[in-house]
Amino acid sequence: MMKLLKHWIVVPTTLAVMLTSAGLVHSQSVQTLVPGFTPDPMKLTGTSEASTEKACDKLGTTPSHVIELAENFGYLRFSLQSDGQPTLVIQRSGQNKQCVPGSPGQDIEYPGYWEAGIYNIYIVDRAGSQHPYTLSITQVR
Repeated sequence: MMKLLKHWIVVPTTLAVMLTSAGLVHSQSVQTLVPGFTPDPMKLTGTSEASTEKACDKLGTTPSHVIELAENFGYLRFSLQSDGQPTLVIQRSGQNKQCVPGSPGQDIEYPGYWEAGIYNIYIVDRAGSQHPYTLSITQVR
């Protein structure tokens, strides 16, 4: 009976540690930007999500990056460099998503005025492949 009790204590404890660790990793992946951030451009890398659906209609549950803009930005430009058929999808919490499809061999650029808030960034390949990418964020026009 004591042996069985030890196992029942170990499993919930291990599960709690794993969930806590996962939460810490997620919170560390949020990039917070304020006007005048350095280095500029900020460069984020990863591998695109493969999607054979319309890239803007079906997104994974986990964004490629989470960006928090602590203040409004009079100008900010997102630039995506990737092979394949990339699409940059940006969704502000509680708002519609902005879908910017690219052409093979061309960078995607999405400049403009950005309000403070949290933005989920998805990098998707419309051809159903996965490719390495670099996402640059700059305040320089």
